Amino acid sequence: MQGFINLNKQTDFTSHDCVAKLRGLLRLKRIGHGGTLDPAATGVLPIAVGKATRLLQYLQPDKAYKATIRLGVVTATDDLEGEIISQAPVSNISLEQVTSTLKQFTGKLSQIPPKYSAIQVQGKRLYDLARRGEIIEVPAREVEVYKLEVLEWRSSDYPEIELAINCSAGTYIRAIARDLGTALATGGTLSSLIRTQSAGFSLSNSLTFDEIVAQLQQGTFSPIEPPAALQHLPIVKLSSPIAQKWCQGQKVISDEILLNSPMQVYRENGEFLGIGHQEQSENVQRLIPDLVYEPM
Repeated sequence: MQGFINLNKQTDFTSHDCVAKLRGLLRLKRIGHGGTLDPAATGVLPIAVGKATRLLQYLQPDKAYKATIRLGVVTATDDLEGEIISQAPVSNISLEQVTSTLKQFTGKLSQIPPKYSAIQVQGKRLYDLARRGEIIEVPAREVEVYKLEVLEWRSSDYPEIELAINCSAGTYIRAIARDLGTALATGGTLSSLIRTQSAGFSLSNSLTFDEIVAQLQQGTFSPIEPPAALQHLPIVKLSSPIAQKWCQGQKVISDEILLNSPMQVYRENGEFLGIGHQEQSENVQRLIPDLVYEPM
């Protein structure tokens, strides 16, 4: 069995927990996930099965979320799972104030990840350092928020705003919640998070564990084929003799000028062979194998 699973992760499961559970259900060891999702968050968690684990690095990097931010509360983890550091009612703040401030959170941002995150600093996970009480400077990283839309405003002593966010890989929505609260001088933390898109997969056609179990029992379960997850990459097709050389690790001459890298490589009959890139020398295009998925 090989391919991808568009898993709808349930709450209180880590990404590692999801992989472990699927290994038991599918009776396979070679399973990996594409993009960590916090235990409290739900939604799309791309899963690779079998040889498809080698293709995780080539999936679409952008992501989309539905997030709820609560104002007036500051926590150690920048979400409601963490210890409350401070809280104070902010019922006087308006949606107009929040909407105006949100404008600074679109486009390219320099973002400091939460102290409780899986990022490694000096070879150690930030959440491990934070749990031990070690104080360490977390380096900022460049991220990009493509779109930020207000979905709902819930006014109260601790008002909440629900947002739809499209962003680059590596963007921490908890950091946006924290930084919005700082910019408003109210404090803010993430109340809930649903990942609606990741690696080209959408929440609308994702599968829960219960649905996967039901399909396995009915004998209808089938992973998503690699080409369906790689549609964002350009395609080059090779005749059988040239395809054989390419699968053996040789550079082959390609008539198509597709210098985008990486690209999907197929045999003329439509069989997926792997991932390659082109280089040009002396006006000749050569297709170089990066990952041979299906050896000849």
